[in-house]
Amino acid sequence: MTRGRFITFEGGEGSGKSTHATLLAQQLKQQGIDVIQTREPGGSPGAEIMRHIILSGAAKHLGGDAELLLFAAARDDHIRNTIAPALAAGQWVICDRFMDSTRIYQGIAGKTNPRLTRALERIVVGEYVPDLTFIMDLPADTGLARAQRRRGNSQADRFEAEAPEFHEMLREAFRILAKQDSDRCVLIDAGKPKPAVFDQIWTAVRSRLGVGGVARVVEGAAS
Repeated sequence: MTRGRFITFEGGEGSGKSTHATLLAQQLKQQGIDVIQTREPGGSPGAEIMRHIILSGAAKHLGGDAELLLFAAARDDHIRNTIAPALAAGQWVICDRFMDSTRIYQGIAGKTNPRLTRALERIVVGEYVPDLTFIMDLPADTGLARAQRRRGNSQADRFEAEAPEFHEMLREAFRILAKQDSDRCVLIDAGKPKPAVFDQIWTAVRSRLGVGGVARVVEGAAS
């Protein structure tokens, strides 16, 4: 059986990753492709437990390297129990955040040991490097305002609560990554209206992964 395709969405808080991951999954299903959606941290029972620990901020005081190890453990469980079996079965996997978030959030903004970051990625990710990654680019203040509207009265999570300067650093790092790894990554202007944003995404999927069909934005997707 032909291995499925692996697509990831990356970017800052409130940049539309979840919305457009859902829209892409719906569009691919209309083309007759078997798709699963997942997320990080999380995506498998064990990883979802670690997601709660990470996003609650409970591990922040342990330092960047310890938090990095938690992400690696969650990703290992996620790959073994969700991503690898789906790809082996010929399904396409769409993931909201993956290894690039670790490279940027922990590796650059968090200033973790770069050798440790690279070693963990090599060991944990291995052959499961995404076929295509969308970098959702949006000014940090716009994304944070969207994230605040989305959560309402709920408390900001571990990363949303960081200072605006932190989020601007993330945006610039993601933009650099998109240039450095342009064979895999596509920079998306996430500030455009939703249909225009999705058209950028679908055009890249068609040209890079050989999928046909006309883009059709489905209303009511998660924000």
